[in-house]
Amino acid sequence: MKKTIGIFAHVDAGKTTLAEQLLYITNTIQERGRVDHQNAYMDRHDIEKERGITVFADQATMLFNDSTYYVMDTPGHVDFSPEMERAIAVMDAAVVVISAVEGVEGHTETVWQLLRKHNVPTFLFINKIDRVGADAARVLAEIRSELTEDACMITEEDMLHEGVWQAPLIEAVAERDEQLLEAYIKQGYEPSRWLKVMSDMIKREQLFPCFSGSALQNVGVIHFLHQLDLLIKTDYDPQAAFAGRVYKIRHDDQGARMTYIKALGGMLRVRDEIMYSTGGETITEKVTHIRLINGGRLIAADQVQAGDLFAVTGLTAAAAGDGLGNLSDRTVYELVPTLKSKVQFDSSIHPKDMLRGFRLLDAEDPSLSVHWDESAQAIHIHVMGLIQLEVLERIVFERFGYQITFGEPEILYKETITEAVVGCGHFEPLKHYAEVHLRLAPGERNSGIVFENACHPDMLPVNYQHLVAQHVGERDHHGLLTGSPVTDLKITLLKGRAHNKHTHGGDFREATYRALRQGLEKTTNRLLEPYYHFKIKVSAEYIGRLMSDLMQAKASFEPPETAGDQVTVTGSAPVSTMMNYSMELASYTKGRGTISLVYGGYDWCHNEEEVIERKRYDKNADPEYSSSSIFCAKGSGYSVPWDEADRHMHV
Repeated sequence: MKKTIGIFAHVDAGKTTLAEQLLYITNTIQERGRVDHQNAYMDRHDIEKERGITVFADQATMLFNDSTYYVMDTPGHVDFSPEMERAIAVMDAAVVVISAVEGVEGHTETVWQLLRKHNVPTFLFINKIDRVGADAARVLAEIRSELTEDACMITEEDMLHEGVWQAPLIEAVAERDEQLLEAYIKQGYEPSRWLKVMSDMIKREQLFPCFSGSALQNVGVIHFLHQLDLLIKTDYDPQAAFAGRVYKIRHDDQGARMTYIKALGGMLRVRDEIMYSTGGETITEKVTHIRLINGGRLIAADQVQAGDLFAVTGLTAAAAGDGLGNLSDRTVYELVPTLKSKVQFDSSIHPKDMLRGFRLLDAEDPSLSVHWDESAQAIHIHVMGLIQLEVLERIVFERFGYQITFGEPEILYKETITEAVVGCGHFEPLKHYAEVHLRLAPGERNSGIVFENACHPDMLPVNYQHLVAQHVGERDHHGLLTGSPVTDLKITLLKGRAHNKHTHGGDFREATYRALRQGLEKTTNRLLEPYYHFKIKVSAEYIGRLMSDLMQAKASFEPPETAGDQVTVTGSAPVSTMMNYSMELASYTKGRGTISLVYGGYDWCHNEEEVIERKRYDKNADPEYSSSSIFCAKGSGYSVPWDEADRHMHV
């Protein structure tokens, strides 16, 4: 049986130490590494060793009983959360490590919500019970109050022998479901049946087994591994048609593109062809090499099968999240950066050379959203935080030999509209022709761009309708207020026109962009900014200061909840006002206050006029967009302003 498990935690909870202990117990490694000794098996990059944090989601293979385990050690720092989320999508189960001293921390809740979104069965390991101040019972209570009421502690005392549990544990499980409790009362406890019952409950996320121990001292880890092995069940079918999911892109030392895949069905051999869709295009390519990954080692293989994690060469365009073969859907990732920064480098380096390097990094981490500003000859990237920028500086130097810095990070704003409108775009310079009519309507908050087609084929041939849909979705489109991407729009193609002789490939791009832009000119535009959902805990003596800070940060929040001498406040606030608050909180609470900041999507900008004034975007001087239309008369094209264009349209 093949199983992929991921290990998650807040920074310093002992995630990598647990991974090392599991690999050592299963004889995968001969010596246990430690983060603080810079010799952890899966923290093999110099950056990770020096900083003492996991930056990349690396993997190892271990054998236990009759199962092959692919173990993924994921980043625990919030700045590298997108790397973590890409790995989540291919996991059969997750292990969330929580410190017995610090308890449930900010990033723990972020991880938990992502695991629930992706429906990953989850085990909990309360670590560091050997530390001063450790209290596993208190942490279990925190887990039940802040993460899930369905956490169930399984101790070694709960076991009669392997696969057979004591009655109190079985009764605790049965009490979670009325039908299950009734069956238990009538039929009693039959071990093999209850093993399946518990496995099914875990798979359906109705039960979350919890364990405690010390990964560093190997206390409770063997018991945890045995239970993990018993309770995780997979049913991959190697006889099915091949299906896979891309979860990572890397480039080897020679620059060859390596596509990391989880096989979800069937088999794959060297020289097999894989079909996949990316960017609206269907591609078929041949696999030239297959590699199994174990720590830093790449092991050649002739074939792989359902349940395996591996890397291939030969795929040139597949991106993280893409389905392959018999799997056509694409994973939608929830974590998105809220900051952008400009890449700064010496004038002796040609910008296009630098851009080539960042394009490679963008393939490996699509959350970077690398953007080339042609008019300014500048590269901009999207990031999660300052630590990520520091790591990127090091990566760029090590891989490409370029010394770079980054400009001060700025908030990533977006724009939307408040009323529905119809926008028209016409593009007809000499020997070109396209016309597009789009209805723009406000969408649900955080719904993005939704495209619908209401155009009859008699009005515009289907192939041109597909072009309009492609051009709407091929990039972010600039808004009028700050040039930020427009979002939360429902865009409907109403009608259009092509010319049998003069319409060429790019004409509908021009017409579509102009129709979109003209529609924006006709309606009211509003600025959006990213928000955090926050949960802050402080002792009662600091609640006055906290409430004052939250009001100043333009936060909205629920009434404070008091438990003992601790007060908890939950709510939402702009990223711009809260992004640095964790340091301030630590300062005035002397490190005893805790804060959880989770990306909560976009909402109305709290200081819209100030931001617009600061950005100084000139909507009439954007080289990529124009709201005017181009018409043709007497053999030459002429421009018609947006507010006069409607009466010139041909349909």
